[in-house]
Amino acid sequence: RGDGKMKRQHTHDARARGFSLVELMIVIAIIGILVGVGVPAWRNAVIAGNETAAIQNLRNIATEQRTYFNMNGRNGYATFDQLQIDPNFRGDAPVVEGYVYTLKVIPKTQSSPPSFTLNADPQSKDGIGATGKRHFYIDSNSGAVLANAAGPAGPLALNGQLPEAAHPGARAGGGACSR
Repeated sequence: RGDGKMKRQHTHDARARGFSLVELMIVIAIIGILVGVGVPAWRNAVIAGNETAAIQNLRNIATEQRTYFNMNGRNGYATFDQLQIDPNFRGDAPVVEGYVYTLKVIPKTQSSPPSFTLNADPQSKDGIGATGKRHFYIDSNSGAVLANAAGPAGPLALNGQLPEAAHPGARAGGGACSR
């Protein structure tokens, strides 16, 4: 009888010892695989969200510029501070949701009407801290947001135009659509 009790205690102790080293290594490997798959997908989702926000911000600012232009006798366009839109858009080059916005207001001259250009460039384009992959542009002459994957977008430096029907969060595979 004494031996039976000893075996029960010994069996109980063997069950209470915890996980083996192999079991722990398997769990760590599974967690590593999940992190390896999840982090890049999460980063891509963040980048797509930032790009979508940049496109929408450009459209909203262009609408506000047209309103300002029409409300002020069609004499000129406004700076970020004059527009008094979102408080994040203040100063010369505000950074909003991972994009740096650059607004250039060209005053009216005797030979040309007033105009504006507005760029949205990723704050960081490469690495794990990338905030966007594409550069965006809109101006007073067009209602379309233009995109360029290679560098800052503009009227002459364009790879193309992002059509209204395109999904703004989708990746541009080496360039954008043609203008």
